[in-house]
Amino acid sequence: MAETINADMGANVWKVLVSAGDPVEPDTTVVVLESMKMEIPVLAECAGAVTAVHVKEGSTVNAGDPLIDIEEP
Repeated sequence: MAETINADMGANVWKVLVSAGDPVEPDTTVVVLESMKMEIPVLAECAGAVTAVHVKEGSTVNAGDPLIDIEEP
């Protein structure tokens, strides 16, 4: 089963910490967003492998935009 992690708010993508194929565990920080000079970590909610990264550092996202896809084992 695949899970897509979406942006909770409009923000700039400050750091992308995973790549396709990387394993993740629950609560692993996968992306760090920046809004109003605050860093907002985005966490994986399940264990699995990253199948797609939809953003790159420096891009802007809106609320609901997909960030990362994770395939659960």
